[in-house]
Amino acid sequence: MNRAVNVPSHPQRIISLVPSQTELLFDLGLDKQVVGITKFCVHPRDKFQSKIKIGGTKQFRFEVIEALAPDLIIGNKEENYQSGIEALAQKYPVWMSDIVSLADALQMIAQIGNLTNTESKSQLIVDEVVSRFADFTTRQRKVEQTVAYFIWYEPLMVVGGNTFINTMLGQFGLNNVFESLGRYPQITPEILQAAQPDWIFLSSEPFPFKSRHVAELRAISPQSKVKLVDGELFSWYGTRLLKAVDYFEELAEEMRMI
Repeated sequence: MNRAVNVPSHPQRIISLVPSQTELLFDLGLDKQVVGITKFCVHPRDKFQSKIKIGGTKQFRFEVIEALAPDLIIGNKEENYQSGIEALAQKYPVWMSDIVSLADALQMIAQIGNLTNTESKSQLIVDEVVSRFADFTTRQRKVEQTVAYFIWYEPLMVVGGNTFINTMLGQFGLNNVFESLGRYPQITPEILQAAQPDWIFLSSEPFPFKSRHVAELRAISPQSKVKLVDGELFSWYGTRLLKAVDYFEELAEEMRMI
């Protein structure tokens, strides 16, 4: 992102502005160093209950952040908002990730390990993620099927190209029918009907799709199979990647049975 950030050699008061990176920090054993998280940083659950909330990913409570006196803030280009990050960067070291590919995610894990003096732990995580995805890719047959991945209902919004979710769909073995329409395009029922995806995935986040939406999307695109999916395991790019392959295995088996 062409930013220079001066970070203390041993940060002791860390604020995380991104749920998946928050989970990574705790998995790196940085419980004492993490002093603030967002209201969406729900994993691990016990840490969510005990840590101070600094607002949301796109609406910071600056007075709370100031009281916490962080010596390192960790954010992400897509999940956080530019004006908020720029305001924080005037006072604190703000390190940002920018993640589209699996390689980006692995680099982020390694870099946060470097920033927080947990390099050996972060490298173990990187190695395990690489191993699990390589094993899954080897065993998973090539799926010549298409998918539309929905993230919002009113209006209808799907995942397009140049996104981490699109990368994960490819890792899973499906081709995104809306990859060429931008990053998060808004579509109409007519556009969905014309695309004729083999599958429609309804994510659990950011919009919490439910069973009733399955029937409604199936009515719009009757030739498609519609399935609710765990959005965290398609979009979180920290240590939740270690759980993604097991989930993909289960999901692939369920899809073969439908």
